[in-house]
Amino acid sequence: MKIAIAGASGFIGKALIAELKGAYSIVGLSRSHYTHSEEHSSCEWRNCDLFSLLDAEKALAGADVAIYLVHSMRPSAHLSQGSFEDFDLIVADNFLRAAEKNKVRKIIYVGGLIPQNQKQLSKHLQSRQEVENVFLKGSIPTTILRAALILGAGGSSFQIMTRLVQRLPVMLCPTWTSTPSQPVAVGDVLKSIRYCIDTPETDNKIYDLGGPDILSYRDMMLKVADMLGKRRHLIQVPFLTPHLSALWVRLVTRAPKDLINPLIESLRNPLMVRPDHQLSIPDHKFMGVDEALRSAIGSYRGDQKPHAFKAPQSPKHEVRSVQRMPLPEGWTAKDVAEEYMKFLPVMQPGFMKVEVKDRWVYFCNAFPYFRLLVLEYSPERSWGHRELFYVRGGLFSKKSGRGRLEFREVLGGTACLAAIHDFRPRLPWYFYKVTQAYVHLWVMKQFARHLARPLEPRRKLG
Repeated sequence: MKIAIAGASGFIGKALIAELKGAYSIVGLSRSHYTHSEEHSSCEWRNCDLFSLLDAEKALAGADVAIYLVHSMRPSAHLSQGSFEDFDLIVADNFLRAAEKNKVRKIIYVGGLIPQNQKQLSKHLQSRQEVENVFLKGSIPTTILRAALILGAGGSSFQIMTRLVQRLPVMLCPTWTSTPSQPVAVGDVLKSIRYCIDTPETDNKIYDLGGPDILSYRDMMLKVADMLGKRRHLIQVPFLTPHLSALWVRLVTRAPKDLINPLIESLRNPLMVRPDHQLSIPDHKFMGVDEALRSAIGSYRGDQKPHAFKAPQSPKHEVRSVQRMPLPEGWTAKDVAEEYMKFLPVMQPGFMKVEVKDRWVYFCNAFPYFRLLVLEYSPERSWGHRELFYVRGGLFSKKSGRGRLEFREVLGGTACLAAIHDFRPRLPWYFYKVTQAYVHLWVMKQFARHLARPLEPRRKLG
């Protein structure tokens, strides 16, 4: 059986390769080229940018089971415009479409534990739930594994907690550190994934993963301090907002803002396993917190692992911009793309005009006449619900084989994503960031407002 792992270069991905090697044929998908000899010998590595549907289709070729361990909280380009929720959505949608095209037999997704009270979900947990919905509405049998804090030496949450304990003799603990949680050992997550690979009865099911212990983040920090032989004083205070506490956590741990802020926001919710949704594996007992922490601390090397919080290197001076828009009733992505071409000249009368000649689209300055952006429509990669244009040049853009603009329907046709990928501006980088980049965001916001107004229904396209 061939197992493809998206996010194979991450904390869980590397551990999963070690767990599965020898029993399955493993394909590791990663944006970065890997050079570690041991990892190369354990699986076949395929370079894959999941923001590219074409890359995803090639990467999942021949796979029987596809495991999804991806999140998009970290920047994916030199300049990333948009929310991590929309980045997550477009990547998951690509993964599902590629899996369906390659006739993958099963998808396993490891996401976040969802609290029973879903009215005040953090953006991070809302995003995890949206990704679940993408997979569950697809045609491929999918198993969802939900986990709260995963305890393991390579995990970012564990490393943040351990660095706080190592560096601060006295800590002011905000209220979120007292929220109850049910952590799970990384070894138990791996066993759960392996069990679901081999057990058809888990298809189209949602399971919660958690160890036997329920405790707070503050309790875990005290346990870590005790195991490290350090005397620490944790003082509960009510006045530290999530924003302020995220700031001091970033200063102490040196972890980036785009990682810390969503995690802390999620810790405001109690994250506990629902007994009727807990995964039970025959002849396997989930680890308690003490055993899981001792195992993680035994493998942890602290500041000797500075790469733990580093995002993959992105090509210099490349742009990714993703904006979510309402999809008018009865419309398709093709309708939205056509409306966008009509909207630009109306929004900027006398300045902008759009010329369409066969498969070529020219965004032009009216007077004096010159072409600002040249797009080539790709009928081979467009299907009505997803319309793709390649960036081929113009005054504002360098020629690029991968630069592209796309419109796609998501969430069952209730929303549309407008996305620019791998765009390389011709303007000097700093000048681009303070001019064209802001103008693009403003235009997209105006277009989203335009789509939200009552518009004529369009004929449904196939």
